[in-house]
Amino acid sequence: MTACGNLQDSSLSSGGSDNGKSTVQTASSSDSSSYDVLMSNGKYKTSAISGITAADNTNQFNSRSFESGLLDLSKKEFSTNSYVFQEGQVLSSSTVTDWLGRKSEKNPNGLNPASNGSTSPTKRAPMYFQQMLEEDYLQKQDGKYKLAGISVGIAMNKIDYYQKKQYGATYNTTISREDQKSQGERVAKEVVKRLRKMNNVGNIPIIVGLYSVAPEDTLVGGTYFQYSVSKSGDIGSWKELDYKNQMLPTVNNETPISSSDSDAFANFKDNIQNYFPNISGVTAQAHYDGTKLKSMDITINTQFDGLAQVTSFTQFVQQSASKYLPSDANLDINIQTVANQQSVVTRTDGKFLSHVYNAD
Repeated sequence: MTACGNLQDSSLSSGGSDNGKSTVQTASSSDSSSYDVLMSNGKYKTSAISGITAADNTNQFNSRSFESGLLDLSKKEFSTNSYVFQEGQVLSSSTVTDWLGRKSEKNPNGLNPASNGSTSPTKRAPMYFQQMLEEDYLQKQDGKYKLAGISVGIAMNKIDYYQKKQYGATYNTTISREDQKSQGERVAKEVVKRLRKMNNVGNIPIIVGLYSVAPEDTLVGGTYFQYSVSKSGDIGSWKELDYKNQMLPTVNNETPISSSDSDAFANFKDNIQNYFPNISGVTAQAHYDGTKLKSMDITINTQFDGLAQVTSFTQFVQQSASKYLPSDANLDINIQTVANQQSVVTRTDGKFLSHVYNAD
């Protein structure tokens, strides 16, 4: 998201501490498509609600897709030239834990439905609302950074995993897109209503994105399927999204979203696997808006450790990516062994960057 840059000091009027006297800096982004990041006393501030979930889901790809997708949605409303980014500082962990729980006498603020007592996969009241994410966007006013916008991710289960008894077998309830949509809109409307009542929020714009959580047995993360902007009061109209993720090479005889992209990746994969014999595997997560490829996250597993080998291979991977992969897609290529990250190659807006990690 950011790169090292000049640090500018200022006093923080919202989201900070010490009665607004704490020193803040912005870490400048290396390109205009990314946000500068607000830091306090030279430190990056993390969100108190990060990682809090309503139930277990072992799909490790969801977290990254959830965060990066909300960041992309934020750019539709909050210009990278006018706002600086900070992880959410408005919502507390206790508040979000309550909201993610079932509604009950002990937890009247729960946004998941009350239990109906059934443990049948088709008759029980499932946990629809799985996770929440907050991103804050600030602007400099009268020499101070002030909270000027909030983005909220609402993660809705596609499959709700549960146990009938503690430590027992795991069962699941499938949730339709229609129910994801209706329940997500209900949750989003209530979240915006509650946020409006909190300190520092008031009538600033709030973006709300609904995210479909990918099931545990898939090899890609989930996607946002619609979003809304609340300009000041209630939530606005909903805009549909057509985002898709797909693993390449495709698995289980799945039809590629784009045969040309699939062929391009296959050529890239074959080329680099012919370069060194000790390549364990090359896979990619391809991210689409409709049928247009937006980006690829590629993982290359190797079995060599020598610095000269890694450096040479990294250069070859960059050359191969430039030659074979679609030119208008952003790339994030991680080269690694089972134990260690060895190097990374990225392409953002057509510009390649690479870095080799030297343990010494």
